[in-house]
Amino acid sequence: MISLASELTDSKGRHARGWLFFDADCEFCTRIARWLARPMKRCRLAVAPLQDPRVAALLGLSPDELLRAIRFVGEDGSQYSGADALLAVAHELWWARPLVWVSGIPGMMFVLRAGYQWGARRWRCPAPHCPMNQARLGG
Repeated sequence: MISLASELTDSKGRHARGWLFFDADCEFCTRIARWLARPMKRCRLAVAPLQDPRVAALLGLSPDELLRAIRFVGEDGSQYSGADALLAVAHELWWARPLVWVSGIPGMMFVLRAGYQWGARRWRCPAPHCPMNQARLGG
């Protein structure tokens, strides 16, 4: 079990089988995390912001690297980011399993990863320090 408190979960250091980490400064990411929080909780999975100082230590990434993509850490310590993180969550949610099945089609993982990257590059994050905005502005 992985333990990490989150304002979207609780402040008691709840244990979970896996964690989905999202950019709390990104309105779109936060909306997705809130939408997934309840069904994930039923599967003993949790969500937490990437900005939590414990997350950088848990994942072994710099603060800038953390915010490049949504991330999932499984109970066994396996780490996924971007489209792979969303698929790891889809494995756990019965209603999202069709996405997992589609990902098994030859060449589909390339399409899903490219689609995630395409969306991430084009999403207009409202946070002024968002790395996606900095990359688009050439900074």
